[in-house]
Amino acid sequence: MTSSTAPERPSRPRLGVFKFASCDGCQLTLLDCEDELLGLAHEMEIAHFLEASGDVGPGPYDLALVEGSVSTPDDAARIRRVRAESRHLVTIGACATAGGVQALRNYADATEYLTAVYARPDYIASLATSTAISAHVRVDFELRGCPIDRGQLLEVITAFLSDRKPDIPNHSVCFSCKRRGTVCVVVAHGTPCLGPATHAGCGALCPAYGRGCYGCFGPAGTTNLPALIPLLRRDGLSDEDAGRLLHTFNVTAFAKVQEEDQR
Repeated sequence: MTSSTAPERPSRPRLGVFKFASCDGCQLTLLDCEDELLGLAHEMEIAHFLEASGDVGPGPYDLALVEGSVSTPDDAARIRRVRAESRHLVTIGACATAGGVQALRNYADATEYLTAVYARPDYIASLATSTAISAHVRVDFELRGCPIDRGQLLEVITAFLSDRKPDIPNHSVCFSCKRRGTVCVVVAHGTPCLGPATHAGCGALCPAYGRGCYGCFGPAGTTNLPALIPLLRRDGLSDEDAGRLLHTFNVTAFAKVQEEDQR
């Protein structure tokens, strides 16, 4: 009598989710996927995701999702370790792709901020700048947003599991407005709006409610800030207010576009 054994099931791809300087909002977007995550759990092993479980598995990881910016010396060292343990590394959210709101300190005196906020600033180990993950290690894909869009996140995860390029649009919010039939708030009401220069992904949420786009998803693939800024002034913004509108979630990304336009 011969015995037979069932064929071994191929090992599932391993996912790691890591947090750096951020608010956790992009990780919460992943948790909010709920039903979709249950389906993905059969296709991959969630090996490291502290927001969801304290059961942590060591690397290597087939896919690492990284939220947050590099803001401390420990961050700079840790992201190098994550990169070394990951086959693919994807940054998620404005903090990871552009330094986030905390990158406003890049344009001020970081030491002065520390003194104003902390009673003992000498206890705080902080870098003078807040930078995107790509400033420190190689990144395979950047998913923008503050926070990211759940549909785009699922597309990125399934794309990397399938060894294909993620199908993420690179057009502006204006395209999304037209697709959902939203009247242009700039033309109709003279409302200042960053939609013409902002990467799509939110579904044009703010313009749908009569508000101008705030640039949560960073610069679109083709951005013409020199043409947009005069429109902002025409709609009643001073130069200072126009600058403030651009200096929010993706301050370094928009600043980079401005520098390139001035060359």
